[in-house]
Amino acid sequence: MRKVGLFCILLSLTIFSACNQRIKVTRTDTPTSGVAEIASDDCFSPIVQEEIDVFEALNKDASIIPIYGSEVDAINLLLKDSLRLVIAARDLTDAEKQGLLNKQLQPRTQKIAVDGIALIINNQNTDSLISVPQIKKIMTGEIDSWKQINPRSKYDKIAVVFDNPNSSTVRFIKDSINRGEPLAEHLKAQENNKAVLDYVAKTPNAMGVIGVNWISNPTDTTNLSFNDKVRVMSVSKVEPATRQSSFQPYAAYLALGEYPLRRDVFVITSDLRGTLPTGFVSFLVGDRGQRIILKAGLIPATRPMRLITVQDSFD
Repeated sequence: MRKVGLFCILLSLTIFSACNQRIKVTRTDTPTSGVAEIASDDCFSPIVQEEIDVFEALNKDASIIPIYGSEVDAINLLLKDSLRLVIAARDLTDAEKQGLLNKQLQPRTQKIAVDGIALIINNQNTDSLISVPQIKKIMTGEIDSWKQINPRSKYDKIAVVFDNPNSSTVRFIKDSINRGEPLAEHLKAQENNKAVLDYVAKTPNAMGVIGVNWISNPTDTTNLSFNDKVRVMSVSKVEPATRQSSFQPYAAYLALGEYPLRRDVFVITSDLRGTLPTGFVSFLVGDRGQRIILKAGLIPATRPMRLITVQDSFD
């Protein structure tokens, strides 16, 4: 009986192994159908969600499942091959690309937009002019009071808040503003961009660092106004910050390079061509996807943008 039992076990294992060798995983998705998970920096979640909603409305058999989080988390999901598409404010490094190639994956990157980092303050705070040198001093801790920016300010301590310690906005400040100098220890991070917006809206001495699409006014088709929950600061490239030298992150000033806190946005995919993730990429860089980017207050990367100069007439 023991020999018969052992024989049955060996036979079943052999059959199971043979079946496994014959099983092949076949992709059933297409550029316009199927299910796909993607990851995005939370900084871009409003615009990414609108892109997904329109894409799914046009393609009834497609389902895009987004994961919103920090830039670091989103990139790591791609590198671990947990998903095949990421939207972020940077390209992959050479080492990251090589890591994907070692896994027999072909990374491809497409610039989809130019974004702005907005500095937001409470509506009660009228100290809305600031220069890039002053921003650096705030971020390094050399300036910690509104009175150091404007001696007549009614506020003292500056409560700076970011969305997440691993976010792209933190990296932008470290790399492009501080130029390698460490951030001050008293700077705070919230859970996400919505938390930053809510905190600044109720905290008179706060300064929030946030993506432009979070404060764009979706009802304004001219892109000439922002969310009225907060005040958006005007930033000057040089000191002193004056009304003539300072600009808010309107789409036109991003396009012309007048607003200094700007960065590129990329979609990165490691999937095969002809799959749902690559179909979504085609939508993002196509006319419909780029119009959504423009509506959100960013600059489309693959479609021309017409700028109109409006001059006041004095009779």
